[in-house]
Amino acid sequence: MGDTGLVRPDSGAAERAAEAALRPRHLEEFVGQHVVRDQLSLVLQAALARGRAPEHVLLSGPPGLGKTTLAMIIAAELGAPLRITSGPAIQHAGDLAAILSSLDEGEVLFLDEIHRLARPAEEMLYIAMEDFRVDVVVGKGVGATSIPLELPPFTVVGATTRAGLLPAPLRDRFGFVAHLDYYRPEELEQVVTRSAERLGIDIDTDAAAEIASRSRGTPRIANRLLRRVRDWAQVRGSGTLDLEAAQAALTVYEVDQSGLDRLDRSVLSALCTRFNGGPVGLSTLAVAVGEETETVETMVEPYLVREGFLVRTPRGRLAARAAWEHLGLPVPDAPDGPSLPLGRF
Repeated sequence: MGDTGLVRPDSGAAERAAEAALRPRHLEEFVGQHVVRDQLSLVLQAALARGRAPEHVLLSGPPGLGKTTLAMIIAAELGAPLRITSGPAIQHAGDLAAILSSLDEGEVLFLDEIHRLARPAEEMLYIAMEDFRVDVVVGKGVGATSIPLELPPFTVVGATTRAGLLPAPLRDRFGFVAHLDYYRPEELEQVVTRSAERLGIDIDTDAAAEIASRSRGTPRIANRLLRRVRDWAQVRGSGTLDLEAAQAALTVYEVDQSGLDRLDRSVLSALCTRFNGGPVGLSTLAVAVGEETETVETMVEPYLVREGFLVRTPRGRLAARAAWEHLGLPVPDAPDGPSLPLGRF
């Protein structure tokens, strides 16, 4: 995707390190998600008062809203060590058994993408979370023996972007379940301002508001856009992060005033110009823009649907009126009769 990769998940070590440096360390520093923050504060304070590990915590919501950050904050507030792993990294029950058996009392185990755990590992996790026990199988065949291994009390913090894929038995073992919502522009403005301070950047209010308004309701994207604007100001500007610098930089990186990047606009353009607004199947739409189906479905569509540019229907994807208007295309006349696609007009 070229330069527009700034609004997509980045696996680079430098990018991850930069994001980690901007993470808040304590709940009072965490911007937004007020309901979740207040509820979580009660859970942690009560656990500390009782001198026991808090109940297991499940955090769900779209990428980039702060699930990993909250896991780190939970460990920091408890004064406990944090162990980080992910569902895809645990392929066998033995992998999970090795992790669980090495946990210290009160330790926080963060399982990212927990919905992608292998089934045998899920079943082992049920027992570990509820009874603080793991059954280790020694030997094979008829001579195999199951040895119960007692575990010290610990807290699992699970994170998922697809809560509906979690099996009910696993979901029910979490004592506190929270869903993180997209941020309001004023909250993202606070995030940008705070991050600028941590990076030692002088930024004016108008520039922070401009970056926030194009960040798709996501703090991770806001922080990435801030760094790209900083780069532009240092290389092509005066070094000052003002409104002019923010607008010029975001134009270079093809992030428009609605937060849409090149791929978003390509999807809308293909839908409107090649398929006359739809309906069109997801795989056909992905081929038309030269991307994988999963990329379009998980990284493009959610924002386009949320902002009213695109509609999902059983027959396929439809372009809403806002899509035509955003691309500067004439909106087709609505057909007569009740067959009018509700998403288009």
